[in-house]
Amino acid sequence: MEKILTIAEDAPPLPTSPWRFALYFYLKARLTLAGIFIFEAAQAACTIMMPYAVKEIIDAVTLANETGADIFTATEDALILFALLNLGIVLFSRASGALLVMTGPRLRATIRKSIFSYLQHHSHRYFVSHFAGSLASRIAEVSMSCMHALWSIAFDFYPLIIKSAVALIILFGASGELALVLSAWLAVYIYVSYVLAKRCRVYAQDFAEARSLVTGKVVDSVTNVMNAKMFARRKFEEQYLTDYLNHEVDHALKTFWYMEKLRWFQFTAAMVLMVGMVGYALAIWSEGDMTVGEFSMVAGLAILLIEAARGLSRSFLEFFEYLGNISDGVRIFVTHHEIVDKPDAPPMQVRQGSIHFNDVSFTYPEGLSVFNHLEVTIEPRQHVGLVGFSGSGKSTFVNLILRLFEPTDGCIEIDQQDILDVTQDSLRENISMIPQDPQLFHRSLMENIRYGRLEATDEEVIAAAEAAHADEFIRQTEQGYDSLVGERGVKLSGGQRQRIAIARAILKDAPILILDEATSSLDSITEKKIQAGLEYLMQGRTVVVVAHRLSTVAHMDRILVFDQGEIVEDGSHSDLLKRDGHYARLWNMQAGGFLPEKKEGEES
Repeated sequence: MEKILTIAEDAPPLPTSPWRFALYFYLKARLTLAGIFIFEAAQAACTIMMPYAVKEIIDAVTLANETGADIFTATEDALILFALLNLGIVLFSRASGALLVMTGPRLRATIRKSIFSYLQHHSHRYFVSHFAGSLASRIAEVSMSCMHALWSIAFDFYPLIIKSAVALIILFGASGELALVLSAWLAVYIYVSYVLAKRCRVYAQDFAEARSLVTGKVVDSVTNVMNAKMFARRKFEEQYLTDYLNHEVDHALKTFWYMEKLRWFQFTAAMVLMVGMVGYALAIWSEGDMTVGEFSMVAGLAILLIEAARGLSRSFLEFFEYLGNISDGVRIFVTHHEIVDKPDAPPMQVRQGSIHFNDVSFTYPEGLSVFNHLEVTIEPRQHVGLVGFSGSGKSTFVNLILRLFEPTDGCIEIDQQDILDVTQDSLRENISMIPQDPQLFHRSLMENIRYGRLEATDEEVIAAAEAAHADEFIRQTEQGYDSLVGERGVKLSGGQRQRIAIARAILKDAPILILDEATSSLDSITEKKIQAGLEYLMQGRTVVVVAHRLSTVAHMDRILVFDQGEIVEDGSHSDLLKRDGHYARLWNMQAGGFLPEKKEGEES
């Protein structure tokens, strides 16, 4: 039964059943697919009628020899039929092939695009719970499996049905007994093959899951190859991957051995039919109830059908493997969207940039409670620092503003607008975020900065880079603004990535700015270089700064001190030091400008 999912309004309505999932996409190309099925039916009919044409030729030649008539005159009609059938095979098969070329790549691209579109609406928690490489692998496998399943139906199962039907009609004209034997054999053969192959689906699904897991592990190891080099763990990584590869091999062996058992049944059954049909036809011929041409036709039909049926074993097994891949992908991708916009939600309009946590409580799905009736207001264009030990709630505070998570109770308002009532895109369009480790695309520096505002001109991009003090190092690169940054910006230093992130935020020009420990991973010299860019960026904006280095927030208008999900102090740097409270203790505890992970005397 189809599950009812909570999905984002503009996400494609993907079904949760593998069959319905595939059919959802097949119907998008129904006209061209209908053409493929028509041409394949015609080609299959022409192919299976070839033995009939040969029978007509043999019978005509036999009759001409007996009567002394001209052979070519006697066989003219049969030869024309033979030629037309061959021509039909060529024309119908190529017409089907042309439609396949027109349909296949586009339909596969549609499947991948739809899955990616659905995937993008999943929550932050979903993505931190799945390997990026595994998700990418599954998208490719599901799209390919949908196409291969369709081709199995169109080019394997469907033509066999047409061939069997036409063969039985022809055989009934020659011998009703042979037609009945063939009908019974086909019914038993196809049914048993289907039942046995269907049982293989579980093996195929487990095998697909094991392959995706291995792909995810490979991507994870490749992404962290520098760690392996620095710790001299090449052998360890090989062994680590070997364990997962062995896991994949175990599932592969279970699947392939089961397939081999099925092939034993099908090849044995095909052998029995071939020997039985030819032997039975020979007995009928010897009694004078069948012509030479009819005997030849029976043998030809038996050979063609048996070859098609033998291929059915492979087709059935592959088909259920494809279904297993689709089922595995659907199980991973087509799940609830945890955070969705309300129907017809309006875009957010931010003119001032005030942020208000109104009686907000928040508990993670795993059960960890962070905030309990939190009440705080950040005034428009106010610069606010968030400090506290790790796990005190600073990052959760920011993630709630960004709506990466949603409050369990209460509401968060920006300019008196509940962020749950507006679209997520419009909310995030009004917020610039610079994390501790900015994520860059493996694209050019120009493209990475322009990501802040896609319609920006080259001149505007360069102006933003200059304001972020990034223009100088960019122009020193080999290709300047066209230089590629590598995966996740690996070709750039930490400070350079930060300056690109600042330039991107300057170009975005959002009224609210969030800095999540944006300089804590940098040395003091690099921090000074980008500080000017940050100061330029912070002008005239509401700014929230998460800091582990207290000097970063000492000049803020206001500092919120978090402890175990509560704001225990609120004030300026000088005011908080005068109180000699929690903040003052944090200030005195910091070493090298940084806070320790835990309080004094607290076990880590």
